Amino acid sequence: MPELPEVETVRRGLNRVSLGLPITGGDLLLPRTLAAPASAPAFWQGLVGSQVREWQRRGKYLLGELVAPNGAGRGWLVIHLRMTGKLLWVDPEQPLTSHCRARFFLADQHELRFEDQRTFGRIWWVPPQTRPEAIVTGLAHLGPEPFEESFSLLYVQAALKGSRRPIKSALLDQTLVAGIGNIYADEALFLSGIRPTVLAGKLGRLRLQRLHEAIRAVLTKSIESGGTTFSDYRDIYGVNGNYAGVAWVYGRSGEPCRKCARPIRRLVLTGRSAHYCPQCQRG
Repeated sequence: MPELPEVETVRRGLNRVSLGLPITGGDLLLPRTLAAPASAPAFWQGLVGSQVREWQRRGKYLLGELVAPNGAGRGWLVIHLRMTGKLLWVDPEQPLTSHCRARFFLADQHELRFEDQRTFGRIWWVPPQTRPEAIVTGLAHLGPEPFEESFSLLYVQAALKGSRRPIKSALLDQTLVAGIGNIYADEALFLSGIRPTVLAGKLGRLRLQRLHEAIRAVLTKSIESGGTTFSDYRDIYGVNGNYAGVAWVYGRSGEPCRKCARPIRRLVLTGRSAHYCPQCQRG
């Protein structure tokens, strides 16, 4: 599933190419991709004639702020890529793939396509004068962004105090911190020397400080690398992310640790995989 760095890479790409281009039409190829409104005609009626003033990101959600040509608000276009979703900036003449779920036609012969092999991705149009959180309920429950001041060491200490969850499971909780998934939870825990099975409430201030710093460091590194591609993720031009080539532990089960050469191990923790080094992550 695309996580914060991948969605951030897509956001930056969309802001480079799509701003100010009026939406002239579109095609919804898989009806269940549309989460709101209830009908495709109402969705396109809300979008056509609008243009995106800015693409924002909240956790793993993309939010396009829509405006009319005169600058009046036209609501929001919200997209969640889920497991296998991709937004691709393509030539309209490019043949459709079997996984194309929605097409957005823009002025000057531009097209944005939403492809999604597993079909879990969703799209919303939020009408003007309505907060996105009122329609996209998942937004209302997100914790702070990892780079925000509100995601401080004091916040992390308070949020995890007394927790009986494994720290890996806690990091995947989007109400604790928005945007972190399997990849970057594993990577941050490696950099901080913490095993994924350690109970979150047992971590003291120094280890939490290392984890807090590691979260920001690994996310920054991945954004600089264009995200991670292990299977489906691509940027808006269809290009793979490069972080996988420098990942410390994620996806490297059985391979030598880049620090100590011990084999990386994989375990299943509350239904999710976790990768770690038994030598470098002892506590």
